[in-house]
Amino acid sequence: MVRGLIGKLAERCLTVAGKWQQQQLRRLNIHEYQGAELMSKYGVNVPRGVAVGSTEELKKAILEAFPNQNEVVVKSQILAGGRGLGTFKSGLKGGVHIVKKDQAEEIAGKMLGQVLVTKQTGPQGKIVSKVYLCEKLSLVNEMYFAITLDRKSAGPLIIGCAEGGTSIEDLAEKFPDKIVKVPIDVFTGITDEDAAKVVDGLAPKGADRSECIEQVKKLYKLFCETDCTLLEINPLAETSDKQLIAADAKLNFDDNAAYRQKEIFALRDTTQEDPREVAAAKADLNYIGLDGEIGCMVNGAGLAMATMDIIKLHGGTPANFLDVGGNASESQVVEAFKILTSDDKVKAILVNIFGGIMKCDVIASGIVNAAKQVELKVPVVVRLEGTNVDQGKQILKESGMTLITAEDLDDAAEKAVKASA
Repeated sequence: MVRGLIGKLAERCLTVAGKWQQQQLRRLNIHEYQGAELMSKYGVNVPRGVAVGSTEELKKAILEAFPNQNEVVVKSQILAGGRGLGTFKSGLKGGVHIVKKDQAEEIAGKMLGQVLVTKQTGPQGKIVSKVYLCEKLSLVNEMYFAITLDRKSAGPLIIGCAEGGTSIEDLAEKFPDKIVKVPIDVFTGITDEDAAKVVDGLAPKGADRSECIEQVKKLYKLFCETDCTLLEINPLAETSDKQLIAADAKLNFDDNAAYRQKEIFALRDTTQEDPREVAAAKADLNYIGLDGEIGCMVNGAGLAMATMDIIKLHGGTPANFLDVGGNASESQVVEAFKILTSDDKVKAILVNIFGGIMKCDVIASGIVNAAKQVELKVPVVVRLEGTNVDQGKQILKESGMTLITAEDLDDAAEKAVKASA
């Protein structure tokens, strides 16, 4: 589940990191079944489970993996939290069901290929392409465990709570004292004392303390060696036979480490991501989709933020953050326009370029070529300044396109907001 707790704890407890946690981050997110498999490789206790993408695969998995079980847990797999309390657009309630083994095929059939809406997906929901079949365990105690990065302590922070489950976010807000936070020295690494503090905060009721300490250390090792930005288990549970087990798995990884974590990044499921962001990444563009009506194409992250702010100041709302960078080619500019115009919510496009390394004439040529390839149905406001600005303006003027030109950023934002209305 996200993992709203991390956001709430960051806001309440992690000071500077609080603002950072609430920004949209670029990091790899993997499915629960993939996270469980990775945890198992590091010696972390996880339930026996199999991911399947069809009812045919499910039949085989039931026979091979659960021959002696009467019940199984069927978990829909999407890259969002709150699945258990979610609702399918087909009407089925809940993305996690405990069922008799002979009913697993029926319930999985109602999940596969359907759209699940949770508190974290937004009303559009996400499609379920796989379900995760897990053994049903007898859980006697549920706790919360997470490791994230804390800017205040400049290193990993382990967060634990003796009470876990779906209500952890509310618990953290109402009873913050129940949350234990143990910062780890990134140079020293986790010590037995650090791990013991975490275990004492979790307060297991029957599991062996020394075994629990070892499990915490293994989780920390996984976090560091795989370049995690978040490792969350909710619940971390005790079974009736006094074993500590990760009954859930939520892992995110630093995109900057993709070059050395090739096996992990091969797990990326682009079908769960915003298709515009996927297309932008392929074109080597920096794009983040938002919920507004004015598409923004700029060069440089600072200029992007300023453009979004001034649009808001004039009463509009940015539909995206699209940075073509300092050395985009004409073809990249064309691709940027394709991405912007693919968003039905976009009512106007604002191009705001300050030419340095990125030359204004290249941007202008890209705009003209994009107009030839993409049927522009919305107004386009263009503000160019800097290197080769006169050539750029001349290219736009001679193109025959109907463009709204602006002399400065304030003028451009005002015209874009007016055009979008």
